[in-house]
Amino acid sequence: MKIVSWNVNGLRAVLGKNFLDVFRQLNADIFCLQETKCQPGQVDIDLPGYQQYFHSGERKGYSSTAVFTRIKPLTVSYDFVNNEGHPLEGRIMTLEFDDFYLVNAYVPNSKEQLARLDYRMKWEEDMLDHLNRLNEVKPVIYCGDLNVAHEEIDIKNPAANHFNAGFSDQERERMSILLSNGYVDTFRYLYPDTVKYSWWSYRFNARANNAGWRIDYFIVSDRLKGKVRDSLIHNEIMGSDHCPVELDIDI
Repeated sequence: MKIVSWNVNGLRAVLGKNFLDVFRQLNADIFCLQETKCQPGQVDIDLPGYQQYFHSGERKGYSSTAVFTRIKPLTVSYDFVNNEGHPLEGRIMTLEFDDFYLVNAYVPNSKEQLARLDYRMKWEEDMLDHLNRLNEVKPVIYCGDLNVAHEEIDIKNPAANHFNAGFSDQERERMSILLSNGYVDTFRYLYPDTVKYSWWSYRFNARANNAGWRIDYFIVSDRLKGKVRDSLIHNEIMGSDHCPVELDIDI
């Protein structure tokens, strides 16, 4: 099975660029999107053979997620089971299949000067609880823009970004806590020493200079790690400030 995840930074925008070409090229069984920035009825995409699921936030042109899948899910749910305290930003989709759960997420950014860090920590705690509840029933594949570069190898300029959103000690610690609860970062598991990024700022010619961050992930339950064939970062694919990431897994 091939699963792809891509923060498209506006689905309507990338549809006007190269989305359908990339979609056909990658030929995934399941294609997860983050930051679609669209409401129901704002896009109409012809994807023969795929079921389409959208989760839109209340605020127009902000956040939101989608999943296109060849394999019909048993169930589809949105947000946390107990979503109290969380704004309706369309950030979480959970799809149940025969042998696993798939969680597609767009993790909140902590913002400049870490203004939203407290909320981000609450969100991370609730996500770990969500994943653990699912993992008790079936193994989990967790993917998306997780908005954190976990280790120094995952960011071009670690010293300069130490106190910035996405590389704060608190966010990195939360990723460590997640992984210590029985989950595996598939790319780093297969490629412990490989430097590769999935997001580049639009400023300062960051992508041309490959001054990037690895903040897009496929994380799986520990009992699935032996089934992972490959975990890829398609940094050759343009169209967004992020590039697609891919998981190939025997499941």
